[in-house]
Amino acid sequence: MTTVRITRTALTRGTLAALSGLLAGFAALTVAELVSAAVRPEASPVTAVGGAAIDRTPAGVKDFAIRNFGENDKLVLQLGIVVTLALFALAVGVLALRHRRTGSAAVLAFGVVGVASAVSRPDSTGVVDGLPSLVGAVAGAVLLYVLIGRLTRPRRVPGEEEARDESGWDRRGFLVAATAAAAASTVAGAVGRTLNGRSAQDAVASREAARLPAPASPAKPIPAGAQLRVPGLPPFTTPNSKFYRVDTALVVPKVDADSWRLRIHGKGVRRDLEFTYQDLLDRPLIEREITLCCVSNEVGGPYIGHARWIGVRLADLLKEAGVKPPSRGGKADQIIARSVDGMTLGTPVEDVMDGRDAMLAVGMNGEPLPFVHGFPVRMLVPGLYGYVSACKWIEDIELTTFDDYDAYWVKRKWARKAPVKTQSRIDTPKPFGRPEAGTVMVAGVAWAQHRGIEKVEIRVDDGPWRPAQLAEQDTVDTWRQWSYPWKATPGGHTLTVRATDGTGEVQTEKRTKTVPDGASGWHSVVVTVD
Repeated sequence: MTTVRITRTALTRGTLAALSGLLAGFAALTVAELVSAAVRPEASPVTAVGGAAIDRTPAGVKDFAIRNFGENDKLVLQLGIVVTLALFALAVGVLALRHRRTGSAAVLAFGVVGVASAVSRPDSTGVVDGLPSLVGAVAGAVLLYVLIGRLTRPRRVPGEEEARDESGWDRRGFLVAATAAAAASTVAGAVGRTLNGRSAQDAVASREAARLPAPASPAKPIPAGAQLRVPGLPPFTTPNSKFYRVDTALVVPKVDADSWRLRIHGKGVRRDLEFTYQDLLDRPLIEREITLCCVSNEVGGPYIGHARWIGVRLADLLKEAGVKPPSRGGKADQIIARSVDGMTLGTPVEDVMDGRDAMLAVGMNGEPLPFVHGFPVRMLVPGLYGYVSACKWIEDIELTTFDDYDAYWVKRKWARKAPVKTQSRIDTPKPFGRPEAGTVMVAGVAWAQHRGIEKVEIRVDDGPWRPAQLAEQDTVDTWRQWSYPWKATPGGHTLTVRATDGTGEVQTEKRTKTVPDGASGWHSVVVTVD
């Protein structure tokens, strides 16, 4: 009977020790959240460690995450960090029951990881970014030390030297301390989140107050025949709320347009230029229909969308700074665009200044840019994948050379130059669909930005290629819808599509992965006709 009592007591203390570790970890995170409100939201440990993890993740792993989790990849990462921290905290609590100081020191050591992550981020403002992780770790270590003390010390009673309850430790003292710690941590976290939310209010107010002027060069109306009336096809213009998002920002930057500045400097710049948001709005604006696609988009993938953008010609700003393209003797062949979150993208100067509608966009589908898509200003260069051209939350443009500087993704084994590859996709029927025999409308989209689509062809099983009917093309910088009336017969069939771009080049059959410069290959779907 005594053995059973001892075993149950040990089990209870072990469970409560693990709970102590969990409470210490919770306190560390919530206190850090509160302190980050006085520093900046991006300095909180989960964001800092998550950002550092993204920076150090191999390109193939990132591609896997995007492919399998889509736009939820950041949520999965954050949940993974929280789960890892929870498991670590549980283990540290059990360790502290035997080695009280060592357990508390382990909490401090993990805080050092947060500090190192915060101060090493590309957007770090200095050592102050490590303060939330440091203060949070100290709070967690102290709390763990106190709680474990309640599990290992006898309960003292006034007038007596010492007293023990049946379990031999201060059960009441532990419960009071644990409850108080949980309550205080919850309050700290709530206050921190509230204050961090308020820090973005100026940015939200500046976007709400923004009014886009009429463009000096408006976009032509989208041709009526650009949108086919085929069920299952996406709309020609993608709503802002449905537009894909692929980036590395765990916390979407909320930038106050009133305090935002853009600097242009570097090689071949005769004089540095600086612009405010209002400076850009006061300039002649262009409005253009441009389709964007992500280099992480696999064959037939969803990371492509179309919008009407409004902004300032980037080439005009570069010319004002005295920049010349390499073909005209310019010293720089690369633009490094820097985001407020430290992201760097490298774009060929020649492509920006060759006459295409490269712009610093301020509007998307008739409204100021949404925060997730780069408010107040983002960069766009038709014909190039986003990772070399579409810098969101841009704040700095430096002229340099490809020999002198490798941008963020190039350091991670992606190609320096990345023109969009000719691609096509079947949107209907869906893979493994079961259409009925008879005429089945096969339809989808094709794209080859800045070259346009000249032809789309469909093949059923191993039969001959048949020309699809093309929707009217808007511009060479937009995607193009297509359809094909298929006389479907019962049984299993494979439908394959390929496109020919405006230069006459046929989309390659060769399958390649997204790394290093975008996927290639024909898109196919397998269906069973009833």
